[in-house]
Amino acid sequence: MSSFDWGMKSKKEWDSRAAFWNSKSQGMWETGSRKDIIPFIHQYLEAGSNVLDVGCGDGYGTAKLHKLGHDVMGIDISDEMITNAKANAENISFSTGDVCAIPMEESSFDGVMCINVLEWVEIPEQALRELKRVLKPNGVLCVGILGPTAGPRASGFPKVYGKPTICNHMMPWEFFKLSRELGFEPVDEFGVYKEGVTERNYQDLSIVLKQALSFMWVFLLRKVGDEDE
Repeated sequence: MSSFDWGMKSKKEWDSRAAFWNSKSQGMWETGSRKDIIPFIHQYLEAGSNVLDVGCGDGYGTAKLHKLGHDVMGIDISDEMITNAKANAENISFSTGDVCAIPMEESSFDGVMCINVLEWVEIPEQALRELKRVLKPNGVLCVGILGPTAGPRASGFPKVYGKPTICNHMMPWEFFKLSRELGFEPVDEFGVYKEGVTERNYQDLSIVLKQALSFMWVFLLRKVGDEDE
C-alpha cells in the first residue's frame, strides 16, 4: 500500500493551480468572496503592525494590506505561488513555508491572516497551534474557513471511496470550537454567501445554520494565552 504524503501532494497540487489562481485573485480580493477581508482585519490592527499572510498565494491580498501601511510578509507552500507573488509585489518579503511548520520565531507578529488554508492541511489542530505560536500576546488572527456550499469542498469527494485527498472536512463551527480549546478569544466574524443568498434567507437563523449556508466564514480571534494556563 502506497503512503500518502499530504505535504508533498499539497505542494504539487497548488503548484499546478498557481497560474489559474493568479488569473483570478484580483477579482476575488476586489469584488468577489474576499473583498471585505482586508478592511475587516485592518480595523483591528494598529498602524504599522507587522503581519504574516499564511497561504498568501500570489500575494494580492498581502499587497492590499501592505498598502494600508502594515509591515507584511507572505508564505505559501507552493513555490510557483511564491514566484508569482514576488513578481506581483517586489517590495514585500515572500517565502515558501508550511502552515504546519511556520519558519518564523515565536511571538513574532502583531497579526496573522490565514484565508482558506486550514481546510487543506492534514491536522488543522497542528496548524492552528503554529499560527498561535508566531503571534505576539494579544495578537490578532484572521481566518477564513470554507463553508459547506463552497465549490472547492468538492475536492474532498474522493474520501467517500476511501481515497486520499488534501481537502479535510473541517467546518466553520468545528474551527470555532478548536480555536476556543486552544485559547483564542473570539472578537468578530462575518459570513460570505453565494450569489442568490440574501439576508432574508438567513437573518433569523442560529449562527451554526448561518454558517451552514455560507460559502466562507471569516473569524477574527485574539491570542490571550496558552491553553494550559
